[in-house]
Amino acid sequence: MKHNEEIHDEIGDNHIGSCATNPLREDAFDITDDEKIESIKKDVESILLTLGMDLTDDSIKGTPNRVAKMFVKEIFGGLNPARKPKASTFDNNYKYGEMLVEKNIIVYSTCEHHLLPIIGRAHVAYISNGTVIGLSKMNRIVEYYSKRPQVQERLTMQIVQELQNALGTKDVACVIDAKHLCVNSRGISDIESSTVTSEFGGKFKEPQARREFLDYIKLETKF
Repeated sequence: MKHNEEIHDEIGDNHIGSCATNPLREDAFDITDDEKIESIKKDVESILLTLGMDLTDDSIKGTPNRVAKMFVKEIFGGLNPARKPKASTFDNNYKYGEMLVEKNIIVYSTCEHHLLPIIGRAHVAYISNGTVIGLSKMNRIVEYYSKRPQVQERLTMQIVQELQNALGTKDVACVIDAKHLCVNSRGISDIESSTVTSEFGGKFKEPQARREFLDYIKLETKF
């Protein structure tokens, strides 16, 4: 029989997610960002000392504080609901009835299994049912949900669900193609492989609309 630690290692090494939402404790925001930074700073100091690093060296002296601030305010900043972008929507007064595609949105996220980067591109589309959303808001939604310890499948679903809620329609789709450095730089160390995930809602479940969306993604952008 496998021990819990072996099971957890197997889940992490195979990049299997446990739930469709980010696993947060109820008291996740009982302390301030500054208090979190101070606590994480001490933890990073402990890790570096355990590894044998000399924290009196000028090059590494400030690393614990830099890492702590980066965790709280940058790469995991999307955990805090206070940073959620306002998804302002508008009436579709010009009656545009075809799909709108925002492609090649840069994704910088972090694998929750090894805390290593996920780097790729998201392609997002929707068909208006009377409401439209600003283009930059689509990028900001991708960024917000990316700035968490993540599983790519969950990230793809969260982007679609957020846009569906904002636009009041199921007709939303997202495809993400990304490299996971936990695969590319450790373990199997396959530097060429990437992971593609997709979530299709409403009309995008129909073959014709799905095909049209995927064809738009392939278009070369020239300017």
